[in-house]
Amino acid sequence: MSYIVNTTHLTKLFQGKEVVSNVNMKVKKGQIYGFLGPNGAGKTTVMKMLLNLIKPSSGEIELFGQKLTASSYELFKRVGSIIEYPIFYDKLTARDNLDLHCQYMGLHNKKTIDEAMELVQLTNVDGKAVCNFSLGMKQRLGIARAIATKPELLILDEPINGLDPVGIKELRGLFSLLSKQYGMTLLISSHILGEIEQIADTIGVISGGRFIEEIAMNDLRGQNTVYMELVTPDIKRAAYVLENELSLTNFRIIGESTIRIYETELSQAEISKTLVMSDIAIESINKRHTSLEDYFMQLIEGGQAHASFNQA
Repeated sequence: MSYIVNTTHLTKLFQGKEVVSNVNMKVKKGQIYGFLGPNGAGKTTVMKMLLNLIKPSSGEIELFGQKLTASSYELFKRVGSIIEYPIFYDKLTARDNLDLHCQYMGLHNKKTIDEAMELVQLTNVDGKAVCNFSLGMKQRLGIARAIATKPELLILDEPINGLDPVGIKELRGLFSLLSKQYGMTLLISSHILGEIEQIADTIGVISGGRFIEEIAMNDLRGQNTVYMELVTPDIKRAAYVLENELSLTNFRIIGESTIRIYETELSQAEISKTLVMSDIAIESINKRHTSLEDYFMQLIEGGQAHASFNQA
């Protein structure tokens, strides 16, 4: 198996505190790898270590099959990246910023700048200084800079921040294009589950600095589970009826008004009838399928992690 990124027991300590612990990540060539976790989970720290911006406290990193060291400068000619918020020369135009970037990367083909700007749909900005760009425009310019040199590996930290729904959809298409048509390998971090679910080939989950899971999306879809979701204002009595009158045990209470019932022996009509006869109000009861969000909420415990994730 050909891995573009391969980390072994990657760990980082800040002031004696372990902020990233024992990360074993394997990113296959040509794939889109979704790196998921709540805000503050350690995603950016891992990406900075991959780019030699900070040094690991322990563990190893391999890029393109080569061990990363302090002198691995040549490897990064094959990598494009955005970490946190992209920084530019604000008084210069977008094209001037890209031209400077290509020069210090040793690339002198001006057509690549036009192509990069077209790919991210950053047009009609000639003569406009970057300081006058919106956050979304700066994010597009950051991606244009990252792909201008046609890297083999593209590392993007929360790349859809600041974009409206139309912009997010356009970048989703761009990422798929870069993977399929240009053969790039993409490592994309995000806390927006719904977007990663639509484009990723493999996902890795991190929470509290711990690498919890790495799984192919096809395998995850194969685990898809059907359940019934009951919404009621009387959740305690409803749970009592489910367990004691219908003999259901495989259900889960979500929040203050929702119960997910994972047993399928009884029909929706039978459950509804019993609850109504017990004088329990039903706001809704529907059959659903597990989503990527459901899967991660099972992996990550605690209300804080749940609140930090976003499926929109």
